[in-house]
Amino acid sequence: MPQELDRLLAEAVGGSPAILAALRADFLGSAMAQLAALEMADNVDSWRDAAHKLQGLAASFGLNDLMWLAAATARAKPSPALIAPIRAMLNELSQH
Repeated sequence: MPQELDRLLAEAVGGSPAILAALRADFLGSAMAQLAALEMADNVDSWRDAAHKLQGLAASFGLNDLMWLAAATARAKPSPALIAPIRAMLNELSQH
C-alpha cells in the first residue's frame, strides 16, 4: 500500500522527490488528524464528519481501500473497533 500512494503521487505530480515527500507528509498529517477526530468523537455527527473527511481525503489520493473503509465507518455507529483498521492502513502508508 505505501508503494500505491507513491505511485499515485508520482503520476499526479511527476517524479520530484521533494514534492512527493511534501504531498505524502500533507496526506498523512491530514489523515492522522481525521483519525484523531474519530477517536475523540463524542456523538454521531462528529464521528460521521471525521469519517467523511477521511473518505474524501482518501478518494482525492486514489486510495480506494481506505476510502471504502472510511465510508463504511461513516455509516456505522461510533465504535473504537472501527478505528483499528483505519489506524493499521495509515500506519502501513507511513512506513516508507
